[in-house]
Amino acid sequence: MSQRVLLIEDDRELRATLKEALSVEGYAVQTSASLADARALLQHTRPDTAPELVLLDLGLPDGDGEDFLAELRGQHGTPVIVISAREAEGQKIRLLDSGADDYLVKPFGIGELLARMRVALRHRGRHSQPAVLSYRQGALDIDLTTRKVRRDGQEVHLTPTEFKLLARLVRQTGQVVTHRQLLADVWGAEHTEQTQYLRLYMGQLRAKLEADSAEPQHLLTEPGVGYRIAEHE
Repeated sequence: MSQRVLLIEDDRELRATLKEALSVEGYAVQTSASLADARALLQHTRPDTAPELVLLDLGLPDGDGEDFLAELRGQHGTPVIVISAREAEGQKIRLLDSGADDYLVKPFGIGELLARMRVALRHRGRHSQPAVLSYRQGALDIDLTTRKVRRDGQEVHLTPTEFKLLARLVRQTGQVVTHRQLLADVWGAEHTEQTQYLRLYMGQLRAKLEADSAEPQHLLTEPGVGYRIAEHE
């Protein structure tokens, strides 16, 4: 099950970049561009689907993240990592004393952010392992970080949806991912009954990645349950 992250960031480009990077790492990311959006999202989210970690910018169009941190701490125990261009030591100390689990100054590297997220989750008893980002077996070579997929050394073009489906399987290499989980993670929670999407896209992936799509060696079916990608050699 993907760990759920709420990203509150008003910079559209940075928001998209972080969401993409975290999604590749296997996190389920919801985004808000304002405090109002974040409040509405939290208010209408069931406890079992609530964010497990919040990434909070400070300079938001309808208020300051510092005030929102106080609200969060009054209502939720969710770990919060502040991500801000403000680097004054006094502010960092004040926010950490106010309940932020960590403070990361922009610009920062994705690797450092991921490491700090793992630490914040671990401190709350929620372990997060580094994601599986590559797969190599036989003629098939997949690198989720660069989004490169090669078969017999030749790059294979995948549509965005094909890549998302393949990446979801790679992140749990060797494990069965149920139809419902694949549909929720790739197409969204409102599509969990539409298994025809899976049949269509798995057929397309097999046609592109398998030597014989009728006898797949990598993308395997677990009848009535889901799909898995074969373990590494």
